Amino acid sequence: MDQPNLKGQRRSRTLSRRLREAKLLMRGAMNTDHPIMAHIIPIRRCNLSCTYCNEYDNYSKPVPFETIRHRIELLGKLRTGVITLSGGEPLLHPNLDDIIRAIRQNALLAGLITNGYLLTARRIEELNDAGLDYLQISIDNVMPDDVSKKSLKVLDKKLEILAETAHFHVNINSVLGGGIRNPEDALTVGKRAMELGFTSTVGIIHDGDGQLRPLAPREREVFLEMKKFEKKHFSRVNYFQHSIANGLPSDWRCRAGSRYLYICEDGLVHYCSQQRGFPAKALEEYTVEDIRREYITQKSCAPFCTISCVHQISYFDFFRGKQTRMVEPVPEEQLVTIKRAAGA
Repeated sequence: MDQPNLKGQRRSRTLSRRLREAKLLMRGAMNTDHPIMAHIIPIRRCNLSCTYCNEYDNYSKPVPFETIRHRIELLGKLRTGVITLSGGEPLLHPNLDDIIRAIRQNALLAGLITNGYLLTARRIEELNDAGLDYLQISIDNVMPDDVSKKSLKVLDKKLEILAETAHFHVNINSVLGGGIRNPEDALTVGKRAMELGFTSTVGIIHDGDGQLRPLAPREREVFLEMKKFEKKHFSRVNYFQHSIANGLPSDWRCRAGSRYLYICEDGLVHYCSQQRGFPAKALEEYTVEDIRREYITQKSCAPFCTISCVHQISYFDFFRGKQTRMVEPVPEEQLVTIKRAAGA
């Protein structure tokens, strides 16, 4: 494809995406009885085995396409704004492009979170054709090691191909904590992402329950430097991380189970990837009444939560919707231990 034609297609897709983002913002501001974002797991299997990750296995079969499509249609009936695919590794699903097309038919925006290993020029063109809006790759280090193989050395050529051919928005997420040995790697990854025209964010790796692991002094310094890279964008709202980076509780109203839904491979709705088991209700049976209940439900794990996507979506309703109901997805004794570790 010649360069002028490519630029024209990108401009057209960017304009379409921004118009749909504007509609999402308006709809989210006007009414609270629908999810803004849902994560769907089309496959739990992953081709990597990062030591800090508890969201994968090496044996699960892909969820059948018809099952996934039905779940997407159910989310469409709930008026979900953004549906994002994660895993495991969603690029392992044989019907991924059809799943993305189904999302675009039932929601405003379609996203994908991947480790990037399976991206090729042809695969990126297929994602373009399917109508993907967002892609995020998490890169953990510059050189692969026994903690993570998601390294800049392995993925840099794929990033260059993305920069040349992708019609969708690309974000590169760096991480700190969780055994990542060289905090400075996050800066290197972030700068490379910006060189290629992508956005860059930084995440703080949580423990096995999605809770705080306070950063070491050098990690905090890198974190503050990385925050300067992040662009002003509705999906880049990460103010809570300043508290988390310093081991402090964050004051916010978690809307998991309401404005944000996590649908596992079994079709159950959970608060998030780290609180699987709450409320664990079948999507088939999930109604507006469930959304309203969880909207006013305060979660005891919220003050030390590091799950950025839930925080970002919950900011839609930061100044409204008092929470009058309490649940404790994290056992009280575990929460006490977390608070002591954070010095709270």
